[in-house]
Amino acid sequence: MESNTAAATGVDVHQHLWPDTLIEALRVRSAPPMMRGWTLHLAGEPPFQVDPADHDVAARARADHLHLALISLSCPLGLEDLPEAEAGALLDGWHTGAAALPTGFGAWAAIRRVEPDLAGLADLLAAGFVGLQVPATWLATPHLLERLTPVLAVCEQADRPVLVHPGAVPTLEAAGATKDLPCWWPAVVDYPAQQQAAWWSWHEAGRSLLPDLRIGFVAGAGLAPLHHERLHARGGRFGTVDPGVFVETSSYGPQAIDGLVRVLGIDAVIRGSDRPYAHPVPFGFGNAAERAIDVTNPRRFLFGGTP
Repeated sequence: MESNTAAATGVDVHQHLWPDTLIEALRVRSAPPMMRGWTLHLAGEPPFQVDPADHDVAARARADHLHLALISLSCPLGLEDLPEAEAGALLDGWHTGAAALPTGFGAWAAIRRVEPDLAGLADLLAAGFVGLQVPATWLATPHLLERLTPVLAVCEQADRPVLVHPGAVPTLEAAGATKDLPCWWPAVVDYPAQQQAAWWSWHEAGRSLLPDLRIGFVAGAGLAPLHHERLHARGGRFGTVDPGVFVETSSYGPQAIDGLVRVLGIDAVIRGSDRPYAHPVPFGFGNAAERAIDVTNPRRFLFGGTP
């Protein structure tokens, strides 16, 4: 890991590496999400040229000097939102390949939105998947979060965490709406907005529904915690910092992470890189803070314990 902590002990909770079983399942599809060769086609985003080297297991192992790198399904693919039969085949490809990753890697489980297989999720967690990743779009409002409670409760009962990741970008139907959008638009505009909505849904309703669940929000929850002053100005209240809620660092540097630490404290921040789409950076907070972000906090997120 590109950090000044002891590299061999670091944990990265958020990377992407597509196993061959998932890639082949995407290539046989005739509609998005699908792949043609190494070109990815999604309904709400421009075609994306995938670099095969980004999904080479041996190359990834050489890129990081980590104790544990956790691989997650790319929720913007929208696989979990497909009809039951389509989602099942793709998620089977994901879980089969992810379960075969070598030592030094772990993986997040995924579940379909339509008729979710709760018993199957419990089996995946028992088999070694570190927790469940869900698209932020499934937590877009407190009501949607409440509907998702039976799924999240499986993780709570198994003492496994949930990682909230940006989901698929809705297709803009208006003529020309996506014309000439820069390639960074979804990651900078759509994804943070999704993460913010999920954060506020959890803030409003999550802990009362799931008192013991550990939950982490990718990309600093879209920097939603930095809006707590606005929340207070508009009549809301944040209350005390929840030790079971974490924010992950991917795509952000010292300025953003400093702001998150000022609001939530250092104990809430966990290292995630989003490799291969972004890379970890040192924050310059000193060895103790970097070790907390790289080692201590991710382990509490994954396995529990107090700060």
